[in-house]
Amino acid sequence: MYKDTVLPRVLEQVVNCKDEIAQYYLMDCIIQVFPDEYHLQTLDVLLGAFPQLQPTVDIKTVLSRLMERLSNYAASSADVLPEFLQVEAFAKLNNAIGKVIEAQPDMPILGVIILYSSLLTFTLHVHPDRLDYADQVLGACVKKLSGKGKLEGNKTTKQIVALLSAPLDKYDIVTALKLSNYPRVLEYLDTETNKVMATVIIQSIMKNKTRISTADRVEALFELIKGLIKDLDGAVLDEVDEDDFKEEQNSVARLIQLLHNDDPEEMFKIICTVRKHILGGGPKRLPFTVPSLVFSSLKLVRQLQGQEENPFGEEESTTPKKIFQLLNQTVETLSNIPAPELALQLYLQCAEAANDCDLEPVAYEFFTQAYILYEEEISDSRAQVTAIHLIIGTLQRMHVFGVENRDTLTHKATGYSAKLLKKPDQCRAVYACSHLFWVDDQDNVKDGERVLLCLKRALRIANAAQQTSNAARGNTGSVTLFVEILNKYLYFFEKGNPHINVAAIQSLVELVTTEMHSETSALDPAANAFFASTLRYIEFQKQKGGAVGEKYEPIKA
Repeated sequence: MYKDTVLPRVLEQVVNCKDEIAQYYLMDCIIQVFPDEYHLQTLDVLLGAFPQLQPTVDIKTVLSRLMERLSNYAASSADVLPEFLQVEAFAKLNNAIGKVIEAQPDMPILGVIILYSSLLTFTLHVHPDRLDYADQVLGACVKKLSGKGKLEGNKTTKQIVALLSAPLDKYDIVTALKLSNYPRVLEYLDTETNKVMATVIIQSIMKNKTRISTADRVEALFELIKGLIKDLDGAVLDEVDEDDFKEEQNSVARLIQLLHNDDPEEMFKIICTVRKHILGGGPKRLPFTVPSLVFSSLKLVRQLQGQEENPFGEEESTTPKKIFQLLNQTVETLSNIPAPELALQLYLQCAEAANDCDLEPVAYEFFTQAYILYEEEISDSRAQVTAIHLIIGTLQRMHVFGVENRDTLTHKATGYSAKLLKKPDQCRAVYACSHLFWVDDQDNVKDGERVLLCLKRALRIANAAQQTSNAARGNTGSVTLFVEILNKYLYFFEKGNPHINVAAIQSLVELVTTEMHSETSALDPAANAFFASTLRYIEFQKQKGGAVGEKYEPIKA
């Protein structure tokens, strides 16, 4: 009765009344009042009336509401989906939208996008397995957008973002990348909205923990998010909010860490693809993205650890050496920006990885690059202190170097330490160098005499610092240096360094005690507590008894 009598008569009245307000209201009433299944079974008749309405009627809103109702109906139960297929709902709605847009040539582009956005939502609910339908909707959208240039206007761009976000809510990005028209719609977004959409895509990947595991997919993905990776249309970075920019670049860095393939060959291709995209990002972006790429590459190096070359002799195979070559060139881009401190840290990380792969020439090359940066680019005194301690710490962990290479690098590190601007910094760096001559797990690196030379040199620098502070009156840091050096003496004494004897420790204890009670030395509670704690440690070692107790017994604390 509804199909044959009620609906045709009501629609006849609506079309014939010729009043745009009445037509809009009555069509909305029909959609809202009658049941979903009625609409589904009478789609032909209902949709046939739309092009006959007045050109000024807001058809897009009414039609969108119809598709929204049908989408919700489809989502309510899987049992109703066969009905949608039976009546070919998608084809009818797609056809109707085409006719409505044709009948209203003055419809603004916003209206067109709203209609296709509603159709896409309907398609994703009713035909989630038909990617071709979703792509067809996006293709129709591209057709209408062609020749329009970059879209402007808040409402229009928001609607495009909603259109492009819909597939990401239903599928993961790997599936969405199969939609050939998806990137084509993105092309019409202005720079700012392009960045918003890129952020939405990355958030979708993070949320779903999507695994993107081929270089081709990475290429397609980075094309989609290029708004975050490089400047589009000559956009000026200076106008961007600093915090927003950092958050955007950090999200790109996190994304790089998610790209993975267990096959080394494919993973290397992924790394090369990422590198190609991010190296064009400009000096402000590289400090965020390059470290992430470097650590992703080092993960692959660890995976291949110990593999020098392919057993079958294929030149194209991925080896640690090949990755290190790429890493050297990649980190070099940071020193050109310049970001020398970050580049130095990454060179040292690469050196440590080369050490674990037993590649001495490669590790030496990375250290050389780090030293060049230190000498030529790092001039700030605080940055120099941080850098020299990183160099010493990394060099101490290296086991791959032969005597000659190790001596060269160690000699340079101790030289840098003694040339730091402030005496306390010099002292701490020089006594840290003592560890370069005595490494527990390397029997060939146990030179007790050079350890003692380092500690004596540190003591001389501490004395000079003490005299300076006495002259300045009130600078209390130098007594602390003596206590720190005493602790180093105790460390090597316990490790069995024959050149560190009881007499040396005893004289140092007495020196600190004298300095503590000196009239020229200002009261320093922290130094007092540190020294008291050191003396308690000596007493504790004595009470242990046995071989350790015997060693400590002669020391009078």
